[in-house]
Amino acid sequence: MKTLTRVSITMTMTAMMFTTFLCSGQNISTAKLESQAPFTIGAINFQEWYAGINIGATGLNVFIPIATNNESVTIDKIYFRNLTGKLEKKEQKYVAVLKNTHKTYTFKKSERPKNYPFTIADHECVIGYLENGIRKYYKVKKMNEIGSVYYENGPPSLFLEASKTNMANLDSDEEDN
Repeated sequence: MKTLTRVSITMTMTAMMFTTFLCSGQNISTAKLESQAPFTIGAINFQEWYAGINIGATGLNVFIPIATNNESVTIDKIYFRNLTGKLEKKEQKYVAVLKNTHKTYTFKKSERPKNYPFTIADHECVIGYLENGIRKYYKVKKMNEIGSVYYENGPPSLFLEASKTNMANLDSDEEDN
């Protein structure tokens, strides 16, 4: 009888752990991509950037012009070339600065992390947004590459706010007299 109780408890615990593992293992990779976005997108451009040798970083700038956007939609994330970034609204477009994970000075595409949610081609991206509080994703199938840019001291604060990044910027900390 004791053996039967132990086996029963062991099987119950195993089933509970397996169920917990399955539920916790779900991520946005199972999320459905929307067939149509609730906003109108213009031609998306991206460019590789290189920081000075002392900074030793590379990355991508992404520029997404939004022609129309519903007030119930908040555009906030981008997934591109195995990198994830925050989209910031700058005038009539959204801008993202993606820092490459490679430690080399030359630009090399980042390896795909195990938990990266999407498998997309190099000329595609996924835009993450909230619509009425619900997380949704839209895949863009064509992006235009523009010429690379070199930032001696890291990307300028036009794209990044100095207080939110460890990267150097071109702004002076001194006050003008």
